[in-house]
Amino acid sequence: MRFGITILPQQPWATAKRLWARAEELGFDHAWTYDHLSWRTLADEPWGATIPTLTAAATVTSRIRLGTFVSSPNFRHPVTFAKDVATVDDIAGGRFLLGIGSGGTGFDSFVLGQPELTARERHDRFAEFVEQLDGLLRFEHDGPISVAGDWFTTHEARMVGVPAQLPRVPFVIAANGPKGLDLVARFGQGWVSTGRDGTTGEDWWHSVATLAGRLDDAAERRGRDSASIDRYLSIDSGGQFALQSASSFDDIVGRAAALGFTDVIAHWPRAQGIYAGSESVLDEVAGLLPRLR
Repeated sequence: MRFGITILPQQPWATAKRLWARAEELGFDHAWTYDHLSWRTLADEPWGATIPTLTAAATVTSRIRLGTFVSSPNFRHPVTFAKDVATVDDIAGGRFLLGIGSGGTGFDSFVLGQPELTARERHDRFAEFVEQLDGLLRFEHDGPISVAGDWFTTHEARMVGVPAQLPRVPFVIAANGPKGLDLVARFGQGWVSTGRDGTTGEDWWHSVATLAGRLDDAAERRGRDSASIDRYLSIDSGGQFALQSASSFDDIVGRAAALGFTDVIAHWPRAQGIYAGSESVLDEVAGLLPRLR
């Protein structure tokens, strides 16, 4: 089992840099931040930009992997985003993990004046986003890249330089539905799940188990060994906060491992509101990590 921590981009860097460095010191394997322009109940609170945050995090760490949790095509174009991702990965020395999802229907989906999309349109856009990112981030082309898609047009794009990770940065794809899970089987080095929306408690755990089984089926249909796909579980979903206590974290990690998950992701405790908790629990949890691995 590997362990991740999500640090929301809410603190000025003078304060936030301690958290990122501390995540590495505590022994976490990967650290993430949300890739939104604003987020739900925190929409009126301070909220920094994702790529600059991860770039800065790369300069105060040396081992821990860094990722987006998760990026979407709601406000990103494959060409500009591929440049951002490749540059951060270079600065981080090949430690970047690209978490990507189809994008929800909240703030990010309309703030730039976008039209409202159906679920099918969001998936079609996402599939094209993933395919173009896959092509752009691989070092398998000799000249300009041009793609005329239904959602994104790429005209003579140039991705100069050898990637820090070959053949490209790992994709950790968020998906629940059959089409999304098929994308995981095609392009993902990892799959990340928050379980079924709207479920809590045992119903949530049941949904997680069901989705894990569906990923197995999707991989089999693609002729891929499902064991080759890392499985990340957001353990603060389903109405629980894993870092409420060390014993709670221990129990939740055990249940995730029993379902075949290779990685779990919790959230750095906030002072109040969502994910509220105490940083002292992190110290207790750090002591558990060697055993839980």
